Amino acid sequence: MNQTVSYYNEHAEEYCRATADADMRFCRDKFMSCLSSGAHILDAGCGSGRDSKVFMDKGFAVTAMDASEKMCTEAAKLLCQDVLQLSFEKMNFQNEFDGIWACASLLHVEKSEINSVMKKLKNALKQDGILYASFKYGTEERIMQGRLFNDYDERLLRVLLEDSDFTVCDIFITEDVRKMRQGERWVNAIAKK
Repeated sequence: MNQTVSYYNEHAEEYCRATADADMRFCRDKFMSCLSSGAHILDAGCGSGRDSKVFMDKGFAVTAMDASEKMCTEAAKLLCQDVLQLSFEKMNFQNEFDGIWACASLLHVEKSEINSVMKKLKNALKQDGILYASFKYGTEERIMQGRLFNDYDERLLRVLLEDSDFTVCDIFITEDVRKMRQGERWVNAIAKK
């Protein structure tokens, strides 16, 4: 994970520019439809803060966190609020959030650590809280451009969620919405504590 965090510290501004216009509306709307008005969302691995900003604009309370100090700085500028510099492994929230948005972030957790991280996410949710998570589609664990990636397909993601005692509400495939990434697929899940 340290190598991945170093990558984002070195490339924070460039990454924020490259992902600022990514249209995550479809996934965000599915997630928000599961939450009550004004719910408290943890944006776990918030990156630029793009999705946190949308949630805030829709009236949700948002706690944003990222492991990268530089990404936290960039997100704080956009959100006009503090962003927690915190890795998944060091989280220790207990029954605090109605929803957790983990968009393209858990994919950087090593397979050997993912079950422990999923337990921490579950603990962070209130009863009946909702988790959204997305991963690049596949089955590999790999280093690419200085970052660790863990890919999941529908079966592997269902097993991960069920082994972590989440109730799977939906698993669905989407195409990458970023420019120049056509043809790349993502597996997404919405699950309940």
